[in-house]
Amino acid sequence: MKRLAHALALGFAMLFGADMAAAVEVRAAVLRVDYPALAPISRFEARPDDLGFAGAALATEDNATTGSFLGHGFETATRAVPPEEAGAALEDLIAAGHAHIAIHARADDLLRLADAAGERALIYNVGARDTRLRDADCRANVLHVTPSAAMLADAVAQFAVWKRWPDWLLVHGSNPADLALADDYRRAAAKFGAEIVEERLFEDTGGARRTDTGHVLVQRQLPVFMQGAGDHDVVVAADASDVFAPYLPFHLWTPRPVLGSGGLRPASFHPAHEAWGATQFQRRFEAQAGRYVREADYDTWLALRVLGEAVTRTGTAGIAEVRDYVLSDAFELAAFKGVPVTVRAWNGQLRQPVLLHDGRITVSVSPQEGFLHQVSPLDTLGIDAPESACTAFAEE
Repeated sequence: MKRLAHALALGFAMLFGADMAAAVEVRAAVLRVDYPALAPISRFEARPDDLGFAGAALATEDNATTGSFLGHGFETATRAVPPEEAGAALEDLIAAGHAHIAIHARADDLLRLADAAGERALIYNVGARDTRLRDADCRANVLHVTPSAAMLADAVAQFAVWKRWPDWLLVHGSNPADLALADDYRRAAAKFGAEIVEERLFEDTGGARRTDTGHVLVQRQLPVFMQGAGDHDVVVAADASDVFAPYLPFHLWTPRPVLGSGGLRPASFHPAHEAWGATQFQRRFEAQAGRYVREADYDTWLALRVLGEAVTRTGTAGIAEVRDYVLSDAFELAAFKGVPVTVRAWNGQLRQPVLLHDGRITVSVSPQEGFLHQVSPLDTLGIDAPESACTAFAEE
């Protein structure tokens, strides 16, 4: 066994070019900002206490498996705090030597924390999908692992166009996040040649959703709300707040496929995904966490695996070295999505396929067949380099 372990270690050293004499101790962290929220639209979607942290535990285990051959150690701290304590928590983590921090937070808090961290930490965005964070509000010390809203909208748009459903009825909510998501769908429609033939605004009047606007009331409201629509192929829902879209598929006046925030939904990952080795990943996660994986778990796992791969290949956990390698053409990582994932050097966004699911199965995966790009088909999803207003990466 000792000879086998030595041979494996030597093989890894030769493969990765690592200095076996130089042990690297990698101190990462996951900071989750917990916000007051209404009850989820379904009890099945209640947030587990270890959301994100379970994915971090599996990633740390995976990193340690490879790291053990190279003399690298991996440690991950986890913190869950309310918004008012996020800044202090970040300072505590940095002071304790955690230079790589995955953050679950809303866009404004993520920007505030990234600015506070400066050059002292590399931030991995595993929660905020706002497109502006990859555009005009980008930060040089932030890598975006979770897909942007633009990527998700483009994934839906490609599928609709591939199915020859070009005429859309766009229904969006009234909250700021809903309006921003509606903008992403408008942009996606124009990008891929679809037409939004009509738009409707669903006002969020508040309430506890399950009790105040449950299925009995919604069954009366939505068909009337959707009555009188003109000719359209599909209904595209932009409901980032999860107020009405889950009810849409069976409460339309005119029956049509529903895509977006209800019906066929885009995701970075979901528990039913089984292709490309995902079943093995799912089983390992379930054995460790005792539950199904959530997107936040997968995104956190992926962020720490990005770090682990960079440390393995470079032999260092230095912020600048890890960041430079991840942004380089040399970086790629298997992510159970059929193709290696890479990172866009112009805004720090992880390129990745987007799953389209109905809650039970993976219906499709975007980019769709026939959507081409001069660099990578993955760059058909989200903001491409010529469109980007991000200057933080270009200024270096």
